[in-house]
Amino acid sequence: MWYELSQEFVYSTIGLDGKLADATHFFIYDTIKIWFLLLTIIFVVSFLRTWVNSEYVRAHLQGKSSFYSHVGASLFGIITPFCSCSAIPLFLGFIQARIPLGVTFSYLISAPMNNEIAIAMLFGIFGWKVTSIYIAFGLSVAIVGGWLIGKLGLEKEILMNVKPIEGELEASLVKLTLKQRSKEAWEYTLDIFKKIYIYVMIGVGAGAWIHGYIPTDFIASYTGEGNPFAVIIAVLMGIPMYSNAAGVMPLIEVLTSKGMLLGTALSFMMAVTALSLPEALILKKIISLKLIGIFFSIVGGGIIAIGYLFNLIL
Repeated sequence: MWYELSQEFVYSTIGLDGKLADATHFFIYDTIKIWFLLLTIIFVVSFLRTWVNSEYVRAHLQGKSSFYSHVGASLFGIITPFCSCSAIPLFLGFIQARIPLGVTFSYLISAPMNNEIAIAMLFGIFGWKVTSIYIAFGLSVAIVGGWLIGKLGLEKEILMNVKPIEGELEASLVKLTLKQRSKEAWEYTLDIFKKIYIYVMIGVGAGAWIHGYIPTDFIASYTGEGNPFAVIIAVLMGIPMYSNAAGVMPLIEVLTSKGMLLGTALSFMMAVTALSLPEALILKKIISLKLIGIFFSIVGGGIIAIGYLFNLIL
């Protein structure tokens, strides 16, 4: 419906044609579609999150088996809508609660890469199959990456003197009515939407320009099947950048439509959202450069492997 309405508006109502019409139609259609998906899915996840809080999760993870804790921390990352930098305060909270270092990194990897914004936009653009594979691979990177860091025994690389929380964490779920939960979820949804809607427009705008004006052959020649190093290049290009899923996802859609292999495009997105130079600068105050290097190497290597697997499967 939105596709036809936006098409009618661009080509008939305002009478555009050619490349400008293609770019304008892409911008209007994708902006409306992504905004709708964001509002819907963020509200649903926010509503469900009213039954869970971070203190409860921290208390629940304490004393659990290594595998259970890594999986739990990674899954918790899905319902926290943080970028790579804003996930760090909760990362510190996990350390305060004396949760193993590797488990805290499972959360730090998963939160920006697997959050509901990325999932909503992936589903809207590529469908449930690609979204399901992405979630499975993203969780695998978080679980395995955190597990590897935990096995290396790097607790001495924590530079900040974090005061531990003494005693048991007493975390009880707040008893709210359905109306209160819905109101809280909607307020939270609007707050998140207000923070990211402009990034959606910027990302869609850049994607619309590429869609209308950049030849398909130009992109495909560098990032298509013919270049065996395309995934590695995409990850290396993504790490210096800093954005969230809302900003980078529209670019992924148009790059794949222009010939970039899906695994290569998603590897680029994972690198942009899960690893960033601002994140490294903040972490430098908390952990050593050695641990930052290990963290980036393990996660970057996992993303590259996932990119090649995605290209092989799809």
